[in-house]
Amino acid sequence: MNRYLLPAILILGAVSGAWAQKPSAPAAPDPAASFAAAVTATDLRRHLTELASDAYQGRETGQPGQKKAAEYIAQQFASLGLRGPVTGGSNAYWQSFGLVKTTPNGYASISINGRYFDLMRDFIGFGASPFSTPTAADPVFLGFGIETERYNDYAGQPSVRGKDVIVLQGEPTDGRGHYLLSGSTKESSWGSGYRKAALARDKGARSVVVITFAGTVQFEAMGAGVAEQLAEPAFTLAAPTPQPQDESTLAETPPEGISLYITSFDLGLALLGSKAEALQNYVLSSYGTGKPPKPLQPVPFTFSIPQKQEAITSENVLGFLEGTDKKDELVVISAHYDHLGIQHDTIYNGADDDGSGTSSVLTLAQAFAQAKAAGQGPRRSILFLLNTGEEKGLLGSQYYTSHPVVPLTSTIADLNIDMVGRTDPRHTSKSEYVYVIGSDRLSPELHALNEAANKRYTHLKLDYKYNEPNDPEQLYTRSDHYNFAKYRIPVIFYTSGLHQDYHKATDDVERIEFDKLEQRARLVFYTAWDLANRAQRPAVTVQ
Repeated sequence: MNRYLLPAILILGAVSGAWAQKPSAPAAPDPAASFAAAVTATDLRRHLTELASDAYQGRETGQPGQKKAAEYIAQQFASLGLRGPVTGGSNAYWQSFGLVKTTPNGYASISINGRYFDLMRDFIGFGASPFSTPTAADPVFLGFGIETERYNDYAGQPSVRGKDVIVLQGEPTDGRGHYLLSGSTKESSWGSGYRKAALARDKGARSVVVITFAGTVQFEAMGAGVAEQLAEPAFTLAAPTPQPQDESTLAETPPEGISLYITSFDLGLALLGSKAEALQNYVLSSYGTGKPPKPLQPVPFTFSIPQKQEAITSENVLGFLEGTDKKDELVVISAHYDHLGIQHDTIYNGADDDGSGTSSVLTLAQAFAQAKAAGQGPRRSILFLLNTGEEKGLLGSQYYTSHPVVPLTSTIADLNIDMVGRTDPRHTSKSEYVYVIGSDRLSPELHALNEAANKRYTHLKLDYKYNEPNDPEQLYTRSDHYNFAKYRIPVIFYTSGLHQDYHKATDDVERIEFDKLEQRARLVFYTAWDLANRAQRPAVTVQ
């Protein structure tokens, strides 16, 4: 047979078959793609140019610029036809709450026998000080400050109510990288000074002093960004709000209701009247015997940590879009709109942090509002949540999750957007990427949903570097989604990463890459569209 004959027959058959078929109907338009087109660089630029202008004075929590931004955001929500879901206040779009602003008010020190150790050099502090005037400590040393069935520093000890508890950093170790409680080369959550402080607080202690094993205070030992936070005024919610007491909460969050101080090793030795060798023997004996040795005896010392406290108010801004047949379930799309304000007569405009996320939420609200106006609104309700106080310790989202407008049990996910308008040093100027953090921490189904949306529509490189549990930046704990994750609500944190203008006065609109911001915001839209319209909420399967 001729080698050209079979292909010719096949071609002829295909042609005649094509004549025999009726023309196929055009594919139905994809409503998700249609309304995602409303998320444009033009609108993102319009919102961000406004919010990151000098007129907003850096949007510092509780200050006039932040309140001006809250008014702008509420006006945008109202113009889109979103409902303000807050009852009992002057503005249905504002969730107002009280804060206490604490600032140093004089020389702060710990003194021992006439020797003075200085705040920010020899120790750092968290929480309101009960020592505004020189106050004699009532100290008690409790080893590592641990209470478990296996190892208990509190067993057989007198009450610590009203006392100043001194504990060691970390957990018992053999000095070669092995830890007693974890049974591995990685510390358990008891390695956190925060967890020790929360336990002592619950037992009635007045303060907790954690001794590190460094010659000078290591701010980074308590987590990235702590030194920077301590250089600013401290903010706390005016009244404690309930938080779920799981291990991640206790290990990652400075506890309210108690003063916590982290000291250098030199100050720690002075507090215990001890030498380095004796303290080293205490640690090794703790590991070797598996139980606390005889406690060391602290020496008398005096706290003097004067502070000024000021009551202020701030506002989360909420816009609510009601769903259809599944309207009792809620998707939250969040960002924070506060920034650092004015420092040393310089305005920190925070265009990327987090004007980019705020502008994204506003354009997403517009796109979903247009879908509803066209009769294709979401099945589930959507809350567009713009938080205040993020820069002061995630305070706005902490308040919202303690005072939700829809029960948290009905909230199926939080998609959080924080710093999505730049390219970080790990990527080139041509990179089309976004970091995805937390998507698989609670719900692999949510993780898969986001990947599918990206594969179908936006085709970005999804970078999971910062999702690694041991990543030193610990970004998973550093934005507003984390307060939802504490309640086991699935979350995704979208960011383009840290850059040289992070928390600097140079974080301005001129440096935002609006084409990339549009791409990233559209990915959030597609994922939110799927979440709001799918048959089932994403399952929480990770313990």
